[in-house]
Amino acid sequence: MSSIITVENLTKKFGNITAVDKISFEVEEGTIFGFLGPNGAGKTTTINILCTLMSPTSGKAYIDGHDCMKESSEVRNKIGIVFQDNTLDKELTAYENLLFHSYLYNVPKNERKKRIDDALNFVGLYERKNDQAKKFSGGMKRRLEVARSIIHQPKVLFLDEPTLGLDPQSRTNLWEFISKLPEKNDVTIFMTTHYMEEAEICNMIAIIDRGKLIAQGSPEELKKMVGGDVIYLRTKNNEEAIHEIKNNLKLDAEEKNGEIFISVHRGDACIPKLISSLADMVISVRLQRPTLNDVFLKLTGKAIRPETVSGGDEIKDAIRSYRKKSDRG
Repeated sequence: MSSIITVENLTKKFGNITAVDKISFEVEEGTIFGFLGPNGAGKTTTINILCTLMSPTSGKAYIDGHDCMKESSEVRNKIGIVFQDNTLDKELTAYENLLFHSYLYNVPKNERKKRIDDALNFVGLYERKNDQAKKFSGGMKRRLEVARSIIHQPKVLFLDEPTLGLDPQSRTNLWEFISKLPEKNDVTIFMTTHYMEEAEICNMIAIIDRGKLIAQGSPEELKKMVGGDVIYLRTKNNEEAIHEIKNNLKLDAEEKNGEIFISVHRGDACIPKLISSLADMVISVRLQRPTLNDVFLKLTGKAIRPETVSGGDEIKDAIRSYRKKSDRG
């Protein structure tokens, strides 16, 4: 299987702030690729470069063999984008939104109706094609945006937090459609998400933090980095409990987000020993198999869910300052 996206030592600086720091990765054609990280990690900057909306400071990026910096028109014809914020024309009907998109991308006149009908059928909105977009629920609007993004038959579809703000049922429904896209529409998916359980759908994942790629692999490969089972402990004195766990039970333990995080081979056998050793210090204990959130927690020391993390505002401020100076220059 060949690579449809290739990124080589990509770097983007805004003044003294390095938003993306010499990252390299490849995305195989026909796969779902997850690009994960907290706000301020460099995800949006990387996507903007790949979508030709921003130039890098150094490094290279290619989509379907086309240089994102030197062949921007060819790249744009190869990609589709679903942004975080809704970009539908709410006064137009579902059909009209897709028809307008087909004009923008020069879809052949004799193919427009079939492509639009097929896309609406695919996302389950054909019966609502004559309704204005403003009458749709959040989940329906997202499905319509996905339908719109595939009208011009892109080779790569970028989904930036596609389920942000949707209720659980709408999120589930949307992912049912997205998971079928590579096979049904011969498209590669490049997605970001804060919901780690959604990333399980990906064939490959790259985790970025503070501008650097810190891990790459399939969901199962990444989860093996954590180890076996994961035990989470809340105690009356975490510092004292960690000392006890390390010295008496000879286990590695760390405190993250107010909980003690312990990776063990057999959690069910270890919990009784922990409770016996820590006695009345234990407030709560829970056991789970490793998840992608555990991987992220282990690698970065923080959860991916928070909307704002250290470094995010700093980078945004640097970008604003950089753009002001560029405008003046």
